[in-house]
Amino acid sequence: MSTLQYIEIDHFELNSGRNISLQLSYQNFGRPLSKAPVVLVNHALTGSSQVTETNGWWNAIIGKQKTIDTSKYAVLAFDIPGNGFGKTKEHFAEYYKDFTAKDIARLFAVGLQRLQISKLFAVIGGSVGGGIAWELAVLRPKLIEHLIPVASDWKATDWLIANCYVQERILENSLDPIADARLHAMTFYRTPESLSEKFSRTKANASVYNVESWLNHHGEKLSMRFKLSAYKMMNQILKTICVANNITEFKNIVRNIEGSIHIITINSDLFFKPEENWNTYVELKSVKKNVTIGEIKSVHGHDAFLIEYQQLSKLLAPIFKQNQSIDDTSQLSYIRNR
Repeated sequence: MSTLQYIEIDHFELNSGRNISLQLSYQNFGRPLSKAPVVLVNHALTGSSQVTETNGWWNAIIGKQKTIDTSKYAVLAFDIPGNGFGKTKEHFAEYYKDFTAKDIARLFAVGLQRLQISKLFAVIGGSVGGGIAWELAVLRPKLIEHLIPVASDWKATDWLIANCYVQERILENSLDPIADARLHAMTFYRTPESLSEKFSRTKANASVYNVESWLNHHGEKLSMRFKLSAYKMMNQILKTICVANNITEFKNIVRNIEGSIHIITINSDLFFKPEENWNTYVELKSVKKNVTIGEIKSVHGHDAFLIEYQQLSKLLAPIFKQNQSIDDTSQLSYIRNR
């Protein structure tokens, strides 16, 4: 059973110039960090370092005899500072807008250094966690053997920034900010087809549709376990993912990453659009050979990386099983099936 541990980081300068001190919390699952290949798992917006075991948000993927096998790998997960998990001393509410995704990657790099980890077998992250994975790979181009951004991107698009802005306005102005922001977010995490398949315009009672009841449930559930300051912080990190300002700069930077890059996208994602990931793949292939892309096919949109576990496991299996390989032949099968 893993326990939450802490790394004291003093006098850390954010890219904004603000100097802070904080406790970086983390958990180690499976093998000890010094005894096995290390897999760093970056959590999504409402997630935490509890990636497996009791209440683990990715139990279907991580654990003994699972795709990321904790009997073979040392699984490491940091908490994004300000996410409200654990008993860390945080005073970020007044200046959360000083933080960026790049700052979080830099903090994770400090954490790795303190833990004396100079090489990672893999870094995998979903959504905002994938954006931080991109940032870390650019920051430390020799660190990661396999970079795996899932349902994510190397930049926040105008579309994503717009949605984060609406989330921010709800969080600042609503009388029930966490619940109301969650209701709005869920309509982008899923798709019209997903909601139609699930509810078919049925009603919970004479005046309430089941889709309304479902949205209210998600809003109330998040309100019970999430702090307003945490939601604001995580929304800010999501909005500030920016490895480069344009595709040319991106290619010049990312070509220096020594490890393999495995992009996993979702064909129905309304949040991190699949077209963006496929364009990234095509551009990267012109400057880097060890790049692959896999696509989850689902009606469930962005949340499919938390729903379509069988498809995700199949895409990850060649990376985490030594007797399989990822090559251009398997890559072509992805493209043909798109």
